[in-house]
Amino acid sequence: MGERTEHAARRWARTLGGLTLGGATALAELAVLAVAGLALLPVLAWPDGRAAVLRRLRAAARALAALNLRRLARFCGGRYGGPPDDGLGPHGVPGDVRAVRYLAVRWAAGLLGLATLVLLAAGLVAAGSVLVSWLFGTEWSALEDESGRASTRIVLLAAVPGAVLLYLNLTGIAGVAELDRRLARHFLGPSRTELLQRRVAELAASRAGAVAAVDAERRRIERDLHDGVQQRLVALGMLLGRARRQNDSELLRQAHEESQRLLAELREVAWRVYPAALDTLGLREALEAVAERAGMPVHLTYEVPGPLPKPVETAAYFVVCEAVTNAAKHAEAERITVDVVQEGGTLRVRVRDDGKGGADPLGGGLSGLALRAAALDGRLTVDSPPGGPTVIEAELPCG
Repeated sequence: MGERTEHAARRWARTLGGLTLGGATALAELAVLAVAGLALLPVLAWPDGRAAVLRRLRAAARALAALNLRRLARFCGGRYGGPPDDGLGPHGVPGDVRAVRYLAVRWAAGLLGLATLVLLAAGLVAAGSVLVSWLFGTEWSALEDESGRASTRIVLLAAVPGAVLLYLNLTGIAGVAELDRRLARHFLGPSRTELLQRRVAELAASRAGAVAAVDAERRRIERDLHDGVQQRLVALGMLLGRARRQNDSELLRQAHEESQRLLAELREVAWRVYPAALDTLGLREALEAVAERAGMPVHLTYEVPGPLPKPVETAAYFVVCEAVTNAAKHAEAERITVDVVQEGGTLRVRVRDDGKGGADPLGGGLSGLALRAAALDGRLTVDSPPGGPTVIEAELPCG
C-alpha cells in the first residue's frame, strides 16, 4: 500500500511539473504566433521579408514542438513523436507543417492547464489560511467570528465544498494532461499510413526471424542426433557384435545399459523438439518437469488464471527451458527462480539465476528465443552483467 501511494504521488508530481512547463511553453507559443501574425501584415507586399519571417516562424515552431516532445517524454513517459524516418525530420525534430499545426492548437491546452494549476494553488492557499487561523488563532480577514479567527463551524462548513472543488480541480488537471498527450500523438506522431508501413516492416522482420529460428533449431537437432544418438548407436552395435561372437554375459549387460542411455537421450532430444506434456498436461506441469530435471533448486511461481494460446505456451516453455539449461550448464548457478505471471493480456516469464553472468543475448539459444518472442509480437530482454545475476524476461501477448 505504501509503495502504491508513493508511486501515485510521484505520478502526480510529474503531471503537475509537466503542466507547469507546458503552461510556460504555451505562453511562448502564443507569443510566437501573435508576433508572427503581426509581423506579416506590413510585409505582405515584400516577398523577401515575408519569406524571412516565415523561416523564423517555422524554426521557432520546430523548436517549441521539439521542446514539448521532450517535456512529455520526461514528465509523462513514453514516446509521443515518431522517429526521423516517419516525416519528423532529422533527429526526431518535428517537420514544419506538423509543428505549426501542433502549436496552433497546443497553446490553448497549455493555458488551460496553467489555469487549472492557478486554481489549485489558490484553493490550497485559501484552505491553508483557514487551517492556520483555526489552529493557531491568527486573524482571518475573509470570514471571521467575533474573536477574529476562523471558527470550527466555518472549517466544517468549508470542508465539504472544498473537498468537492479539490476533486474537480484534480480531475481537470488529469484531463488536461491527457489532452496534452493526445494532441502530441495526433499532430506529431506517425500517421495511419506510416503506422501500417511500420507494421508491415515488423511483420516481415518477425517472419524472417521465425524462419531463421526454425533453421537454427533444425541444425541443433541434427547436431544432437549426430554427436549424441548416432555415436551411442554405433557403440551399441559394436557391443552387440562382440557379445554375439564371444557369448559374453558381461558384454550383454553393457549393451543393455547402453540401450537404456540411448533411449533416455532420444527422449531428451524429442522433449527439446516439442514437449508432449504441453498437450497432455499443460504448461505448468511441463515447467515443473523442467525444474525437476534441472539438477539444482528451481523455485517456480505460476500465476496464470486460465488457458493460454498454444503458441504462447510453447514460447514460454522454451524460454524457461533454455534459461534453466544455460544456468545449469554454463552459469555455475546454485539457485534459479522462475516466475510465470499473466498480467492482463500479457504473459510475463522471468528467469533469474545467481550464477556468474555474462550470458550473450546474441548467442544461438537466446537469439532464437528473441526471434520466437518477436514472432508473437512480444519481446525478450537479457540482463547478465559479469558476476551475475542473470535475468531473462519475456513479455508475450496473449490476445
